[in-house]
Amino acid sequence: MPRPTPSQTVGPFFGYALSTPGGGDAAPAGHPDTLTVHGYVRDGKGDPVPDALVETWQRVPKALPGSLRRDPVTGGSPGRDGVGFTGFGRVATDADGHWVIRTLAPPATAPYLAIAVFARGLAHHLHTRAYLDPTASDRLLSALAPERAATLVAQEERQGTHRFDIHLQGEKETVFLDFHHD
Repeated sequence: MPRPTPSQTVGPFFGYALSTPGGGDAAPAGHPDTLTVHGYVRDGKGDPVPDALVETWQRVPKALPGSLRRDPVTGGSPGRDGVGFTGFGRVATDADGHWVIRTLAPPATAPYLAIAVFARGLAHHLHTRAYLDPTASDRLLSALAPERAATLVAQEERQGTHRFDIHLQGEKETVFLDFHHD
């Protein structure tokens, strides 16, 4: 049985629950509307974070069932059948702090990817959003100063490919969301 990692910071992690091959392939294989969203996780000095975990989830582009990750047999654990869209992705950053997710465009009613970042030195994972449409109308974006809102907008590098860098601290710090449970 795999042993969990220490729990001094985020964790403990159990190996079987971390990233898996194909964990970033939220869109069904060969889907014509697949988008690639990628970026780098950087620390307060701008250095890459090579051992972070990036988790994304989103609403399905059209009102179809299946936006939650599920196992087709048990219905409870992450799983993919290669046909349905789960809306969920989980990948580890590489040695350069780079991560990649292949997904479908989120709907206009929730025009973003919800993102959780797990990384060493964090007492809790961080939540943020990546908006793929710079003209998206959204209550959160409109409540932020333009320079802060810009940290939540992915840059379209070319058709079908967006870049979203996550800065954990510093001058370029990404806006992170705080969810209180009072």
